[in-house]
Amino acid sequence: MPVTLIGEAVFSRCLSSIKDERVRASKILSGPTNSKYTGDKAQLVKDLEQAMYASKIISYAQGFMLMREASHQFNWNLNYGSIALMWRGGCIIRSAFLGDIKNAFDKNKTLECLLFDPFFQKATTAAQSGWRNAISTATLIGIPVPALSTALSFYDGYRTARLPANMLQAQRDYFGAHTYELEDKPGSFIHTNWTGRGGNVHASNYDA
Repeated sequence: MPVTLIGEAVFSRCLSSIKDERVRASKILSGPTNSKYTGDKAQLVKDLEQAMYASKIISYAQGFMLMREASHQFNWNLNYGSIALMWRGGCIIRSAFLGDIKNAFDKNKTLECLLFDPFFQKATTAAQSGWRNAISTATLIGIPVPALSTALSFYDGYRTARLPANMLQAQRDYFGAHTYELEDKPGSFIHTNWTGRGGNVHASNYDA
């Protein structure tokens, strides 16, 4: 399952751990020429609040997606609403909207993803402007925000019906003749002689 925030959290800790290397890199690698924020600081704080809120929703959504898949794979029949309340009862994860998560699963016990629930749909929609502004501002002035940007990338990918996997197929066909599927002919896989050399051959003997 695409639990991208867990992965990004681990990678961020790994990057943080190589302090000496980062210190050396800071002396030779350039960043934006204007690395100081000069805009409306009060508005930026509001944008950051929305970015944090929306990213937190994505984190929970991914977590429940992972549990849903595990439940299917191992026949656990998990009670997701009760799990949310269990966290509120004594775990370090004590989010204010754990009750809203329980309500979402009480309304729909087969809920595929929290983002399908009206409460979380409305929350992420309302947060979008600030979410995007905070990330773009941080990027422009060279401040890494890996978790926030990863959460937004997941959200944008999740809401996209057609992702660029077909482009990746074409790239693989270019360097290895792996073939790609035609969108107007589902199930039809072809190889293109991209370079003018080689020919209609298999990956094992393709010479680009």
